[in-house]
Amino acid sequence: MQVALGNSVLCGLFLLVLNGSVSARDLDQDEALRMRQAGHILPLEQLLDEALQQYPGATLLEAELEEEDDILVYEVELLTPQGVVRELELDARDGRILKDEVDD
Repeated sequence: MQVALGNSVLCGLFLLVLNGSVSARDLDQDEALRMRQAGHILPLEQLLDEALQQYPGATLLEAELEEEDDILVYEVELLTPQGVVRELELDARDGRILKDEVDD
């Protein structure tokens, strides 16, 4: 019974991977702090300053640290003075902008 259940779970996970549904993992604040203290990622504040230079006057709505395809990424949402929500993905190791688009 346990073997059959285990095989069912493995098959389900395999199908999720094939569908691309499993693509990112959110990191909690404790894990993010450890990575920052160890020098594996840059401080969010530093990267936010650089991102906000792209959109002067923008307001931070949300920021998350995620692991996407073995890359640590800060996902940031900004509200521009024009009322447009921008979604940026920043490489947490070097600050490169990986994605910058209007959030629907």
